[in-house]
Amino acid sequence: MNIAKDMDAPELAALLHFYADAGVEWLVEDEPVDRFAQFAAQKAAQAEARAPASARQQPTNYEQAPTSQAAAAAPKRTAPAARASAPPPASAPVSVPDEQAVASARFAAESARSLDELKTALEAFNGCNLKNGARNTVFMSGNPASGIMVIGPMPNADDDRDGIPFSGRQGQLLDRMLGAIGLSRDGVLLTNVIPWRPPGNRMPSQAEMDICRPFLERQVALAEPKLLLLLGNFPARFFFGGNGTIHSMRGEWREIAFGGISCSAIATLHPQELLAAPANKALAWQDLLMFKMRSHGH
Repeated sequence: MNIAKDMDAPELAALLHFYADAGVEWLVEDEPVDRFAQFAAQKAAQAEARAPASARQQPTNYEQAPTSQAAAAAPKRTAPAARASAPPPASAPVSVPDEQAVASARFAAESARSLDELKTALEAFNGCNLKNGARNTVFMSGNPASGIMVIGPMPNADDDRDGIPFSGRQGQLLDRMLGAIGLSRDGVLLTNVIPWRPPGNRMPSQAEMDICRPFLERQVALAEPKLLLLLGNFPARFFFGGNGTIHSMRGEWREIAFGGISCSAIATLHPQELLAAPANKALAWQDLLMFKMRSHGH
């Protein structure tokens, strides 16, 4: 087994990245805590709570008064329970009520007069707990003036590491998908509904979605796209509503109003879903051909 002192800096960095990808949000605390003592104290408290009342009565005088010789011979030990109640880390993030966080997000987003200002506002915003466990704020990449937005669900581990949407294998597949219809990642605007990777790639809660929504609405309003290509279940449900699957929502143009503008949107399968089930590439290709026809004439 390797220990920290046997590792060089790159190996330690790789180990920390592995922990981050696994959803570990902290490794050490500000003050040392004896977890074994905590566990022993908890077991003792549980055993005492389960004991009958008669067994918990104070002992008689002869039981609690040791002889002077025994008292002198008994070693003095510090009760482990005294170390069990260490204070929480002073740097722990403070929870923000959901309603206040949504209002703060809306104010920050609406105050931005450009996409650069919106990026700065998003990076400075601390009202969403997802940011506490993410390495990077994944905002957008590509060409905001293209009139085309490609929107995914949320950053994965590759996106979180690189700080840009659609990195890694799924990004490579998306590049091929766009190239097949005459587009490129530099020629469209790529973004996600959620700008921070949830721990363990879990689904965002409704409160987290509500907090992130004003930033995406403002991003759409500032970019003014004519067409949206939505990738996967989550973006399709986010924009279209309902609880349908991507197979029931894909392949159909819909006119939507979002961020104060109107545009056309179509949903298709996410590249990650195509990597998991390559047979679905035929369905995605049909959707891409529909998008190609509309995008070349917009």
